[in-house]
Amino acid sequence: MKKAIALSYEEQMQAPKVVAKGSERVAERILEEALQHGIPIRQDKTLVTLLDAVQVSEQIPNELYGVIAELFAFLYQLDQTGISKK
Repeated sequence: MKKAIALSYEEQMQAPKVVAKGSERVAERILEEALQHGIPIRQDKTLVTLLDAVQVSEQIPNELYGVIAELFAFLYQLDQTGISKK
């Protein structure tokens, strides 16, 4: 089953939060929106499984801070080099 989860983080936030999630057709729509807006997509089934327990608009749990921080740092580097805009 295809699943997608969208995260958002801004400096004033205490932690990243889930802004969208869904399966099958909803997941496809989330991915389409990300592609249309130049938002990088990362495939990680384990992380999706962990984040699936988080409700939309909720912050990620403390246990995931480290892995999400690494992900966001990687995405930031891609953005700085222009790779994520492809």
